[in-house]
Amino acid sequence: MSTTLTEQGTVTLGADLTAATLLSPADVVRVARDGARVELSPDVAQAISASRRTIKGLAETGDPHYGISTGFGALATTFIDPAQRTQLQQSLIRSHAAGSGPEVEREVIRALMLLRLKTLATGRTGVRLETAQTYADLLNAGITPVVREYGSLGCSGDLAPLSHCALAAMGEGQVRDKTGTLRDSADALADAGIEPLVLVEKEGLALINGTDGMLGMLLLALHDIRMLLRTADIAAALSVESLLGTDRVFAADLQSLRPQIGQARSAANLRALLNGSPIVASHRGPEDPSVQDSYSLRCTPQVHGAARDTAAHAASVADAELASAVDNPVVTPDGRVESNGNFHGAPVGYVLDFLAIAAADVASMSERRTDRHLDPSRNKGLSAFLAHDAGVDSGLMIAQYTAAGIVSELKRLAVPASVDSIPSSAMQEDHVSMGWSAARKLRRAVDGLTRVLAIEVMTACRSLDLRAPLQPGAATGAVLARVRESVDGPGSDRIVADEIEAVVELVRSGRIVNAAETETGELQ
Repeated sequence: MSTTLTEQGTVTLGADLTAATLLSPADVVRVARDGARVELSPDVAQAISASRRTIKGLAETGDPHYGISTGFGALATTFIDPAQRTQLQQSLIRSHAAGSGPEVEREVIRALMLLRLKTLATGRTGVRLETAQTYADLLNAGITPVVREYGSLGCSGDLAPLSHCALAAMGEGQVRDKTGTLRDSADALADAGIEPLVLVEKEGLALINGTDGMLGMLLLALHDIRMLLRTADIAAALSVESLLGTDRVFAADLQSLRPQIGQARSAANLRALLNGSPIVASHRGPEDPSVQDSYSLRCTPQVHGAARDTAAHAASVADAELASAVDNPVVTPDGRVESNGNFHGAPVGYVLDFLAIAAADVASMSERRTDRHLDPSRNKGLSAFLAHDAGVDSGLMIAQYTAAGIVSELKRLAVPASVDSIPSSAMQEDHVSMGWSAARKLRRAVDGLTRVLAIEVMTACRSLDLRAPLQPGAATGAVLARVRESVDGPGSDRIVADEIEAVVELVRSGRIVNAAETETGELQ
């Protein structure tokens, strides 16, 4: 878990849902990971005040209105006396803050809080301005509520995770301050000069009814997956080159025969990465004994492209969610307060599962390329396991085991969570999305893909070294040089784990992509 935040500019939230710049995916990453400040634009106060007047008017009538003067869930028909409504909202948060298990990562919680604040700012929830401002103040102070792994079914919002955030805003429960120190919420808020919230009608419900947790994790995953798919193309190019494969299959005219968008982009990357490679040129022509490369080399654009298209679809769903005000009941622009089902996480849950499938398949293909490097019957003249002295040395034999183990785990993580549903709240909430669970396993899948690609990059770079005196192309050579700054070249056996972790960090930080792009320009 990260313990520090570095402030990176300011993100301003507005009230207009139709604005294309209401909140961008990049804004979410900046606030969640980089500590960007959050401000509310002037139009937010007007929008929030208007919806609050609507709620106050309904609260003053003798009629039951869900979330304002009634209980919740299966208790929605229970009328609550005005004298007990503050207690009603406070009790809602305390009872729903029922998470269990390990702490959720800081970046996820910050994304979740920002996305809830984004909905509050639209004036569709009926909260007071000070309630929305408190969430901005918590984010800007670097105060992060402790949220637990388990508790959300992805329907009626990410109830337990969001409740733990609301609890912290009330000055209850535990938080981590900007240094990562675990503290009581009341003490952390006092040190930051933040007054704890005393919730009034509708506010407790408004703070916990949303897809914010699963959406936050989707946006963070998409940010990482876009970089990893470019890394996957780089890893594949390293393998095609060092395994004496052909680049002819990536030709634009061949790819255009199947006009899949992602496929075309991946193939264009591979052409750019292999452009001018002396190794590829060394066996190009009639003397090349290879008729066709294996699928894991030849079909790279088809698989990596399909993953890109899946990510593009997921991004379109995320964009729609970013333009949403998810709450129940919701205050409409004409002043009605209406129950709805917009909190259901199915749209987000589905694409989270789709991305886990794509991550597993891209990693599976990468692991197969890694394995080809190590097999003397398939690696075209390289030593067994790329060992310095095969027999005495084992080379990268067990690095492939590690990749294989991760790929096996990724296949298990690819089993969809969103096809499951378990009824809750005395059968009132009888169909749920499990979107939070889909998001949690996708985060693990993204980490696994990162590691599998790192192992391929490390392995292919050793193969390139062993092809000397033949030289790689400019782009792959730049990647090789960057890896060699962190990991030594071929030689007698040494601790492989340290080298894997070093290359994992190069992949995760984007430095592998940066190295290639110094020669190719921006990859697609």
